Amino acid sequence: MVAVTVFLAATLLFIGLFNQTIQTAVIYQRHRATATKASDLLDNMLLSPGIPMDWGQGDSFPSGFGLQDPEFTQYRISSFSLMRLNSASGTSVFYPKTGSYYSNITIGSKSFLLVSQSSAINYSIASELLGIKNQYGFQLYFNPVVTVSVTEEHAAGPLSLSLDAYGTGFPLANAHVTYCLITVELNGGAEGNPAYITEYGTVLTNEQGSATLNFPQIDDSEMSYALIVYAHLGGLVGVGYHERVSSEDVYVVPFIDNLSEGKILIAHNYDIEYTDPPSAEVKYNASLVYLAEDFTLREMPLENSYGHINSGDGSPYEVVNIPTDNPGILIITYKKSANLGGIVMMPWGVSALAFPVVFGGDPTKQEWVATDMRQVTVGRIAYQAKIAVWSLEGYQVIG
Repeated sequence: MVAVTVFLAATLLFIGLFNQTIQTAVIYQRHRATATKASDLLDNMLLSPGIPMDWGQGDSFPSGFGLQDPEFTQYRISSFSLMRLNSASGTSVFYPKTGSYYSNITIGSKSFLLVSQSSAINYSIASELLGIKNQYGFQLYFNPVVTVSVTEEHAAGPLSLSLDAYGTGFPLANAHVTYCLITVELNGGAEGNPAYITEYGTVLTNEQGSATLNFPQIDDSEMSYALIVYAHLGGLVGVGYHERVSSEDVYVVPFIDNLSEGKILIAHNYDIEYTDPPSAEVKYNASLVYLAEDFTLREMPLENSYGHINSGDGSPYEVVNIPTDNPGILIITYKKSANLGGIVMMPWGVSALAFPVVFGGDPTKQEWVATDMRQVTVGRIAYQAKIAVWSLEGYQVIG
């Protein structure tokens, strides 16, 4: 009896251990399958432009999901397809005067990228087009490889700005930096509207990836300006920017309302921030600039580029149309009063100001997540594309 009892106990223990080993092996195979799926999904998205190939430049929904720039091969990504992805990192913005929500990829206090939700591709649609709905979840993350931070050291007489350029864990030493200083002239435009003037220059970073820029002609500490810098070394290109405005409470906000037409709404910030906004007027002047081969910014004229808007019961918004499918930066100078104003910027295509993009679900609460990454270029800017994938089936080891 003792021998039989010992035998049965040993048999049950062996069966339990064997069952657990089998389940562990099954989970390992599922993990490998998820990791393989992550790599396949990332390449499928990065090496295909989707169907139709130019879906990123319009408002219609694609029948095939892909992010490759249709004019190039390899890991060249469309700046406009990324712009249409419904951001997972920002809260949607509601604009009462259109009754619409806008996907929010805004960076900084005066740098906006707000795309109409009716044009944005959401996570559910992308999962269905990729053929993984209810099977796998994913999050796609595009982050610039080169980071260029700009800090104001001295406000005026001279205006002094320091910049630091660094890659993934290392400073960008001896990099060429091309910069553009945009200063706002509050009364320099037609009909009393604001305008701007530009100044270009180049500098090299030191061994720590740093450089200092001095502008002795800026002797007013309240003058509004924006500085855009491009750091490039060995094929790596990064963007940095910094702005200073004299009017923080009243300004304009650009909304991308229609991609096909390049229709941009110029809105008053009061109409977004207040339920019952007070009446206030702001004048504006809009220009589009694009990056040339020598890293200078070239201006493209816009029709109906200047005007004024009122909050509350005043004019609902003004409209500016961008007549090009090439990436650029919409620069809008605004004026609250004779001495108060500022500047806002909006990238036309995410690469123009190197905006990061986060798209998809939330991997933080998943039991096991597979990741993979690729080095890509968006426009001319170096990005790192990373994907996180997890199974939606659910599994665990049962002892």
